[in-house]
Amino acid sequence: MTDATAPGFQGHGSKSYRGYVLGALLVVYTFNFIDRVVVGIIQEPIKTEFGLTDFQLGLLGGPAFAVLYTLLGIPVARFAERHNRMTILAICLGIWSAMTAACGFAVNYATLFAARVGVSIGEAGCTPPANSVISDYFPAERRASALSIYALGIPIGSMIAAVGGGWIATHVGWREAFIWLGVPGVALALLVKLTVKEPPRSAPKGDTPSFLAALGALTKRPTFWFVALGSAVASFVSYGVGQYLTSFMIRTHHMSLFEGATLVGVVLGLAAAVGTFSSGFLADRISKRHPTALSWLPALGFVIATPLYLISFLMPNIWLAMPVLSAAAMLHYFYLGPMYAVTQGVVEPRMRATAVAVLLFVVNLIGYGMGPPAIGALSDYLANGQLAAWSLDTAMCATEAVKADAAGGAHCAAGVEVGLRWSMMIGVCGYLLAALLFLISGRTLRRDWVA
Repeated sequence: MTDATAPGFQGHGSKSYRGYVLGALLVVYTFNFIDRVVVGIIQEPIKTEFGLTDFQLGLLGGPAFAVLYTLLGIPVARFAERHNRMTILAICLGIWSAMTAACGFAVNYATLFAARVGVSIGEAGCTPPANSVISDYFPAERRASALSIYALGIPIGSMIAAVGGGWIATHVGWREAFIWLGVPGVALALLVKLTVKEPPRSAPKGDTPSFLAALGALTKRPTFWFVALGSAVASFVSYGVGQYLTSFMIRTHHMSLFEGATLVGVVLGLAAAVGTFSSGFLADRISKRHPTALSWLPALGFVIATPLYLISFLMPNIWLAMPVLSAAAMLHYFYLGPMYAVTQGVVEPRMRATAVAVLLFVVNLIGYGMGPPAIGALSDYLANGQLAAWSLDTAMCATEAVKADAAGGAHCAAGVEVGLRWSMMIGVCGYLLAALLFLISGRTLRRDWVA
């Protein structure tokens, strides 16, 4: 049996096969994020067809996905501690891909909401098993890099969802965007099951602790909780602001859906990919000399990214703003690799999937569940403050009568633009709190380290 915690452990299987496994899991996570975020990319035509407010869009992008995704993550992870992780992952991939396609058949807001809930049920079985598998394939000194490569699924998936979803929604329709992006995942599920082997566990099956025992061990690791809370705050901002970036391009800079989605997806996606990989790569290289790098490196990224975001949102010319916005995106993603590396490093091997599930419970309940509706509600509130001068509000702006009136339509466009822009500016200031929490985690990181 391979012992991934033993001194000198060089990884399970050949180097080339480990590379294939990591690549396959990266593709799975990419599909995970394509199906997760595409709703935010194409939400403007959905908003128009169903007559929705920004708050309703936030509910669709946040709680509709986050609640069951968060609650099911822990029982799925517990199941993964005892059973074949790759089988669990493949089945869940098939479920969430099919439900993404089902979003394209929604006839109203309620049915679209229900389909999004279905996506969340499947996606609950992705990251905890995948993180556990990666940790059993790779040695501890390479784990931050490996997990950062896996985490590249976030920017890559977001980029594909933006470009692909934006193009399909523009040239064919928003319903087809869901269908075309969802169906390929069903075939991928079969491929992953047939070609990715379940690795040997790092500890005997009988050593698997109960959930209460695993949770009890985590309560003794303050590093984990500060990283979890810091990541939750960062996720709150990232998901909340990120859902409306394409809408920001459309409303503030008067781009088409495809132009705005492509700019957000390609430019910011590449910047985020660089930041995600760089964080893990740098952490692995400097951790021996600077043992607390996994805490201060993300904090540094957040502190620098915050003013850059504020500047970019205020700049009137998008082409001048994009370099600043890209730098901000690269730096704020410095936390993803370290977040997973710390979570895997402060617990025993057979607690890893559970630790990731608890991490995601905290991160997604606070971040994904609350971020999009909070930014959406703030956008509506600030927009209503602007619209009150013309005796309008966001609900009235969604009606056909106001849309058809030239003056009313112009006032509505101006009001919702100001509301969204300032809600995003207020939101990104939350990265400063995330930076503080990551810095605090460094005080106990060396003491809590197990891996």
